[in-house]
Amino acid sequence: MSELTVTARRPALDAGAGERGNRLLSALAPRDFDVVAPHLERVRLPRGRVLFEPGDEVETTYFLLHRTMVSLLIVTRDGDEVEAATIGREGAVGGIVSEGSKPAFGRAVVQIPGEAYAVPTSHLEAAKEGSVRFGDLFARYADALLAQIMQSVACNALHPVEARCCRWLLAAHDRAGDGTIHLTQEALAGMLGVQRTTVTAVTRALQDRGLIRTRRGGVEVIDRPGLERAACECYAAVNAHFERLLPEAAI
Repeated sequence: MSELTVTARRPALDAGAGERGNRLLSALAPRDFDVVAPHLERVRLPRGRVLFEPGDEVETTYFLLHRTMVSLLIVTRDGDEVEAATIGREGAVGGIVSEGSKPAFGRAVVQIPGEAYAVPTSHLEAAKEGSVRFGDLFARYADALLAQIMQSVACNALHPVEARCCRWLLAAHDRAGDGTIHLTQEALAGMLGVQRTTVTAVTRALQDRGLIRTRRGGVEVIDRPGLERAACECYAAVNAHFERLLPEAAI
């Protein structure tokens, strides 16, 4: 964690995701939270920070705070990448369920900068072993994350890029904390696995319909209900599954 800026040693109160700043952490019973709290370090994650690459040992788990957002990307041998999951203050990035060796399969990249609580994965595993409730919470979160990845596979294969773009903008808007998503079109194109010119055309069309407003380094959501109607079924399906599995941490 030497490349990260540590801004606080112990958890502080944070608005927007429960008193612990992260909804997964806020869902923990006080006794379970007290076990992991001494090991949490508050860190700042700049845009573009790679938390781990394919094959890396996942030694640190990050609980994202407030507007911070990380993408899990699948990377091809030629260097192309496409997003498999979006994670914000509702969850965590890192060793969620695995024990022992924890090699990463994809790349984790910070898309929207902000802060997170970082904890050595070994401490998280020890806490899960010591509490059935702790382990159950993280098992349910892992199930919800797997559902998002599975839905992304279907979405990327079956749905047009405009509907996929709307789905991603909605997911990012949920985690942004306000109406503006601070993200470049280059980054959005990379996550959707398309050329920037395609994203430019799609966002221009959405803007012409009054759904969004683009500006340098960001996208402002103007008509949320309209954006939901333009999105594919995947956005609602993933959210509904998350709420069934993990209502205490749902966005």
